[in-house]
Amino acid sequence: MFRTLDQPGLWAITLSAAGILLVTMGARQSLGLFVSPLNTSTGLGIASISLAMAVGQLTWGAVQPFAGAAADRFGPGRVLVAGLLLLALGSAITPFMGSTWGLVASLGLFSAIGSGAGSFSVLIGASSQRLPLEARGAASGVINAGGSLGQFVFAPILQMLIQLLGWMGAMWSLALMTLTALPLVGVLAKPAEHSSRHAASDAGLWQNVRLAMGDRSYQLLNLGFFTCGFHIAFLVTHLPGEVDLCGLPSTVASWSLAIIGLFNIFGSLYAGSCVARYRSKYVLFCMYSSRALLVALYLVAPKTDLTFYLFAAGLGFTWLATVPPTAAIVGKLFGVRYLGTLVGLSLLAHQIGGFLGAYLGGIALARFGDYAWMWYADMALATAAALVNLPIREARLPKPAASRLPA
Repeated sequence: MFRTLDQPGLWAITLSAAGILLVTMGARQSLGLFVSPLNTSTGLGIASISLAMAVGQLTWGAVQPFAGAAADRFGPGRVLVAGLLLLALGSAITPFMGSTWGLVASLGLFSAIGSGAGSFSVLIGASSQRLPLEARGAASGVINAGGSLGQFVFAPILQMLIQLLGWMGAMWSLALMTLTALPLVGVLAKPAEHSSRHAASDAGLWQNVRLAMGDRSYQLLNLGFFTCGFHIAFLVTHLPGEVDLCGLPSTVASWSLAIIGLFNIFGSLYAGSCVARYRSKYVLFCMYSSRALLVALYLVAPKTDLTFYLFAAGLGFTWLATVPPTAAIVGKLFGVRYLGTLVGLSLLAHQIGGFLGAYLGGIALARFGDYAWMWYADMALATAAALVNLPIREARLPKPAASRLPA
């Protein structure tokens, strides 16, 4: 799988993008650990804090196409620097926010805009334009694994910092940790050497956007990705609350989030290899189907530490591993010239689902006292996501060159 990256400079591009995503996704995916201490400290209520988190989910998605378009047009360097600084600022000012709208501003806007500008649309678009065609599948898996490693690293560290320094000290520490990604931006700011234009990519940015939005396969892909966002945002925001409802210690939640990140490293690398071997729509079908099955198994299992860890491991394998096959389908349909923009639009659909997953989770807990209906909805949406990917128009992969040689 990694032999395609064994050329001068390709590993530097790939690992720099993975390192930036490690920080931005590690920070973003660990915010659920702050929900309970924030509620205890401010008394705002779970529903209000969930609203701020939900706005953050939506904002993170809304900024993706704009960040991707800016990077496609002006280069990724300035976009990434601005994003990292905004993410650090949002974390730094959160302890000073004592109202719902203050949290919406700090976590829902500043932090979310910052992490969105330093996330998939910019990083996958920038790296794809700087890598040869044969290296992009492996690179997308490695980059995605970087984001998963961030969750694995950040979740237990932040939980420990919350216990040692309080949630405010942990949030200020998070702001400083964000800035460590700045030195990696320089590698991705260099001019693209491998950029290629396929399909409709020469028609111009907005013409490509109009073409994509009217394409049935792109619409179906985004419908599936919408449900992925619902699933991930619900879990990353409310898994600590579910653990608490089951009477288990908070460390079970932090280690569950860490296990999700750990197993998604392997899942992302495997997804990158599958993109080169199978049609991506079938890869997505299997991923979404497995989620529905895992939720069903969780609902009937005893709620113990081991159950949560096994559940986290199973979910983690496909957690963000949906991104490489999704980006691969977009690239096949429309080329890589404006991949950042078009993947960004897909991520917007993802995060509309994320907004509903985060916010409705809080509403369900406030109204019913548990998350039962959210689990049922999650299972149904995962099944629907698996099915809508099957009609996507995707060409068969060419057979390996060796298999076409005469005997």
